[in-house]
Amino acid sequence: MSSRRISAPRPLAMARWLWVMVALLIAIVVVGGITRLTESGVSITEWKVVSGILPPLGEAQWQAEFAKYRQTPQFIEINGPAGMGLAEYKQIFFWEWLHRLLARFVVGIAFAAPLAWFWMRGQIPAGYKGRFVALLALGGIQGAIGWWMVKSGIATDVRVSHLRLAVHLLLPLMILAGCVWTALDLKALARNETAARLTPLGLLALAVLFVQLGLGAMVAGLRAGYVASDWPLMTGRFFPDGIDWSDGPVHALFYDPFLIHFLHRWWAWAVVLILVVLARKIRRAHRPASIAIHSAFGTQVLLGIATVMSGMALPLAAAHQLVGALTLAAAAWGAHALGRRSP
Repeated sequence: MSSRRISAPRPLAMARWLWVMVALLIAIVVVGGITRLTESGVSITEWKVVSGILPPLGEAQWQAEFAKYRQTPQFIEINGPAGMGLAEYKQIFFWEWLHRLLARFVVGIAFAAPLAWFWMRGQIPAGYKGRFVALLALGGIQGAIGWWMVKSGIATDVRVSHLRLAVHLLLPLMILAGCVWTALDLKALARNETAARLTPLGLLALAVLFVQLGLGAMVAGLRAGYVASDWPLMTGRFFPDGIDWSDGPVHALFYDPFLIHFLHRWWAWAVVLILVVLARKIRRAHRPASIAIHSAFGTQVLLGIATVMSGMALPLAAAHQLVGALTLAAAAWGAHALGRRSP
C-alpha cells in the first residue's frame, strides 16, 4: 500500500508548488525592474554560475570588482564623470547580485529540485512531464539570455540593449503564464475535470498583452519614460514631435524613445479593450477570474499614469512592473477559464 501511495500522481500538491513558483517569478521580475531602473545591470561584469552566489567578502574583492566595472562604457561615460565611488558602486552591485541570486534559487532549487522529487516518486500525472521539462529548459535559457543582455552593456554601449532587455523580460513572463496555466490544469485534474484549451480569444488577449509588456521593456531600456512627464499629452501634444524618422519608420519603431513611449501609452487601451471582453465572457461562470482581470488592468493603468507624471519615481515604476506581471497572471487565469467553459 505504501508503494502505491508513493507512485500515485499528486496533481493538487504540484499545483500548490507551482503557485509558489508563480510568486517567486513575480519577485524576480520586480527585482529585475528595480535593477534596470537603478541601472545596476552591468555592475557585475562576469557570469560565474557557482562562485557568483557569494558577493565580495572583503575590501580587496570589492576593489577588484569595482576595477572591472570602471572599464565599462557606463562608468567611463556616465558614472565616472558623475563621481561614483565604491560606496555608490556597492548599491548598484546589490541589485544585480540579488537578481542573479533569485534566478539561481528559482531555477536550481525551487523548481528543479521539487520537480526531480515528484518525478522520481512517480507523482507527475500522465501527459505533464513534457510541460515541466519545457518550463525547466526555458528557465535555463533565461539565464543565458540574461548574460547575453548584460554583455551588450559591457563591451560597447553605456546601457544594455533595450531589445535584449525585452527578450529577457518576456521569457520569464512566458514561463510565469505557463506555470499559471499548468497549475490550473492540475487543480482541475485533481477534481477529475479535463484540461483547458487555449481559445482564439484567449490567445489574442495574451498576445496583445505580451506586445504591451514588450513595449514597456523597451521604454525602460531606452529610458523613454523620461521624455514626457505629462499625460495624456506628450510635451503638450497628442502625437510627440520629437520622433527621429531619419533612418526610416522601422528603425524608429524599435529605437526611437518618443515613438515607443507613445505606442506604450496607447496600445494599453487595446489591452484594456480585449481584457474587458475576456472578463465579460467569463464573468458568470468564473467571477473571481473576471474580478482579478478588471482589478489588475485598472490598477496598472493608474500606476502607469502616476509613474510618468512622477518623473519615473522608483517605487511607482517598480509597482508598475509588479502589477504588469499580476495582470499577465490574471489574463492567463481568464484565458484558462474561457477554455474550460468553451465546448
